[in-house]
Parts: sequence; structure tokens; C-alpha cells
Amino acid sequence: MKEVFVLAEHRQGELRDVTFEMLAKGMELSQKTDTDLTVVLLGHNVEKFAKKLTDHAKRVLVIDDARLENFNAETYQKVLTHLISERKPTLTLVGHTAFGVDLAPSLATELDLPLATNCIDISFEGEKLVVVRQVYGGKVNVKASLRKSESYIVTLRPATFEAKGTKPQGGEVIKIAPPFSDDITYKRFIEYFQPPAGDVDITAADIIVAVGRGIKDVDNMSIVEKLAEAFGGVLACSRPIVDKGWLPNDRQVGTSGKTVKPKLYIAIGISGQFQHISGMKNSDLIIAINKDPKAPIFRSADYGVVEDLFEVVPTLSDRLLEGKR
Repeated sequence: MKEVFVLAEHRQGELRDVTFEMLAKGMELSQKTDTDLTVVLLGHNVEKFAKKLTDHAKRVLVIDDARLENFNAETYQKVLTHLISERKPTLTLVGHTAFGVDLAPSLATELDLPLATNCIDISFEGEKLVVVRQVYGGKVNVKASLRKSESYIVTLRPATFEAKGTKPQGGEVIKIAPPFSDDITYKRFIEYFQPPAGDVDITAADIIVAVGRGIKDVDNMSIVEKLAEAFGGVLACSRPIVDKGWLPNDRQVGTSGKTVKPKLYIAIGISGQFQHISGMKNSDLIIAINKDPKAPIFRSADYGVVEDLFEVVPTLSDRLLEGKR
């Protein structure tokens, strides 16, 4: 029995979106390679997660133990080393998150397995595993093949794959006893510590109005703020706006900011350099407004408006607001 493993990631009582993104890609790979898609779920009192995950995979391997209640790379590694050694999955997918970055390299080293990190695509070509990664800050995509192995470990970049809905799989839940007996005391979870939250979370927004250097002056920011309000969306930006101090860095989209995947992304006065594009290219619908017809942003946009933003944006805001009255 050949399997593709997906390591479910959860935090503070919620399954994270990257889990379902990996499951969508994992399902695609398992169908092409005639393997079973298997979720590995580690935690404590995670029955509700297991039930939800059965809709997305052939089986869910559940290791439930109080010592797994919070993520600890050492305990996760002990469990995964045992499972991978015993079941020999063709591939193990892990999110390229704070969890995955901590876990995957050490796990691959212990098992002596090929590892590819922060991948934006993955496929099997014959017996070779081929991945696509970005280098030089996202300017170049590199396609690389890994050395031949019976098993591989890959971390996938969040917000890269669409978490597609599929026909419920009716997967089987299999409970497995934890393969360790003693507590790990040299490394332990203490508490979650998060930086002060901004007033909005752009990664959770369905509609984003993003502004770039084309806005010219801080006094003009009210124009795009009004449009964001009219759409019922949130305001984001490219790096020059943060550098000027016109918006806080938690509003920045791009390689040095946040990766977003809203239903609607409106880019205003943004040229569309690769650093920005990599952070929003997977949005469902992209609309660009820029007076430069050669601006790179138009290559990524579904719809483009080649016009002065100071002519288009106020008119668009007024029409939207009129329609709501």
C-alpha cells in the first residue's frame, strides 16, 4: 500500500488553512500516482478535527496524547519518524510555516530522506519527484528534481494551492498509540506569544484594495481608503507605502510582507514588481488600475484599467456608495 502523507496543522483549537491546501495538492498527486491520501493528525482531544478530515482523505492516522496538545518539534519528530519508517509513504507534505520550518529539516536528517522546502509546485515525473521553488526573492522560479528515494519530505508554501472542495472521501479514522513513553523535558511548550495585532488581518480579508507609490502623497491616501470602505474591504499596500510610513507593515503584501488570497484584489498605482506579485498572485480576481500600460501588474491582472487613478478611483467610490443608498 503506497501513501501520500499530509501532516495536519492546527493551533489554538483550529485547523489551519494550509492543511486543506496541502490536502488539495495531495489528492491531485495521489490520484496521478495511484496512492492513498493519508492525513497524520497529532494532538490531544482532536476528535472533531479527525471527523472533519475524513472528508478529505482515504484515512486519518490519529495520535492523541496530552504531550501532543501543543506543537513541539521534538515530540512531533518522534511520532513521524516512527510512522514514516513503518509505513514508508511515498511523500510527506508539511506546511512551510513556523511549525514546518522547525520540524521538517530535522526530520529529514534523522530519516536520511530528500527534503525540498518552501515549494510552490510539486509533481512526479516518472520515478523522480520534481519541485518548483522561488529564488532571488521570488524573481526566478527553479524546477528541480530530487535524488531517487523510496520516500520524500516536502514543505509547501501557504496560500499557494487552492483548497478545493471535493466529493467527501469517507475516510477511515485509525488511532495509533504514541511511540514514546517519556516526556521531553529539554524542549517544551510554554505559551503562545503573538506580536501586537493590527486593527485588521489582511490575510483573512475577502476584499483587498492595495495601493502603491502611484498615490504620490500621504494626503491622497484618503482616496483609496474611501474605495476600500465602499467595497467593504480592507486597505493594503506595496512596500514603498510602508517604507514611507503611510501604512503599518502588517498591511504590506509581498515577499517581505504577507501572502494573501482574497476573492477580490484591487491594485491601485502598483507597478507590479515580482516581490509584490508573489504575495497576491493567487487571488481569485485581480483588478489593476495604473496609467502606465506597460506596468508589470497587468500581466497578473484579470482586468486592467489604463487610466489615472485620481480620475478612476473617486468616481468608482462614488458609484459604489450611491448603489448602497
